[in-house]
Amino acid sequence: MEDNLTLYDSGQLRTACENRTEHSLEYEVVSIVLVLLICGAGIVGNGMVVLVVLTTKHMRTPTNCYLVSLAIADLVVLVAAGLPNITNTTHGSWIYGYVGCLSITYLQYLGINVSSCSITAFTIERYIAICHPIKAQFICTISRAKKIILIVWTVTSGYCVMWFFLLDIKQTIYRDMTVVTCDYKVSRKFYLPIYFLDFFIFYVVPLVLATVLYWLIGRILFLNPIPSDPKENSTKRWKSRTTCPKQASKPTDPQTSSRSSSSTVTSRRQVTKMLAVVVILFALLWMPYRTLVVINSFLSQPFTDPWVLLFCRICIYLNSAVNPIIYNLMSQKFRAAFRKLCNCKQKQLEKPTSYNVALNCSVIKDSSNESPSHFNTEMEDIAEHYLSTKEVSFDDASATPKVVISHA
Repeated sequence: MEDNLTLYDSGQLRTACENRTEHSLEYEVVSIVLVLLICGAGIVGNGMVVLVVLTTKHMRTPTNCYLVSLAIADLVVLVAAGLPNITNTTHGSWIYGYVGCLSITYLQYLGINVSSCSITAFTIERYIAICHPIKAQFICTISRAKKIILIVWTVTSGYCVMWFFLLDIKQTIYRDMTVVTCDYKVSRKFYLPIYFLDFFIFYVVPLVLATVLYWLIGRILFLNPIPSDPKENSTKRWKSRTTCPKQASKPTDPQTSSRSSSSTVTSRRQVTKMLAVVVILFALLWMPYRTLVVINSFLSQPFTDPWVLLFCRICIYLNSAVNPIIYNLMSQKFRAAFRKLCNCKQKQLEKPTSYNVALNCSVIKDSSNESPSHFNTEMEDIAEHYLSTKEVSFDDASATPKVVISHA
């Protein structure tokens, strides 16, 4: 298709057929290798994001719910947009029939639009959580995040139905071959407004909104003191009610309180930086294709150089595949969860190492990423993992119980 977001490159295919030329062997090899590597890594990475959030208690937060929605949308894009390009490159023709033409195009647009909406949703959630902490107690909850995600997928699914009425299979017969393409059945003047509508709703609006909100977040998070978070205070009151009697009588250490506040600020900054990087990459990697669509809209003969089209497609696939890598590099929680999922254990090179984990009758909570009703932390996973396999000892009956973990 000439400007189609479905990325089959059928406009390029049609031009090639009219000129009776074929892709060079170099182009085919580069295209297939890059698509397989990027799509394969993206499918594995996004699948791991979904698994770690669903299977790890302390990872189930409102922000991570939106990241799961984004990961699923990226999986749809990689499978529906990336893999069919391999067969188009090798066969030079559309091989999936009329039903495949409609369904694959629909899934591509669905994944792309939902990913844009998911980015907008977690940007708004971060803004409310940091700039309006009182409202965040009632708005930034897991149940509300699930409802918003359901609405996003439902509305976007309905919006993308229009592609069922715009596409059809076309055959071009030559002396030695018949070329099949998945193409528009309406003239160019009808589908160009749809492109500009998509460009405005799912690219311009999210980026403008993200720019404004992250600027406001940055003022609070990096330039001004962090306002007192009611969720933090409620957590402290909850901890004081559930602390062991012997510990309840102990006065609060100002240094401990200061370290806790500093840790909260650091955690908030870390999460915000990670999400901001996701938004920036979304803007940069979608820019080549969006720019090409706008340029072709004003040209009588669309620009369809195969290498330029390949570059635009690769950028889109990278956008859908790179997010899990960003999470692993910039989030300690995701990195630990990925390692746990892969059963990656650090090898002990020298002598056995012992870890002392205090089992206090309290709960540690990261208020930067949790809802008020969520008090599960890594402590539960650590205790559950090691208590089942390691030795538990109590050095002193009157002292705080500790778990002594020794690696043989």
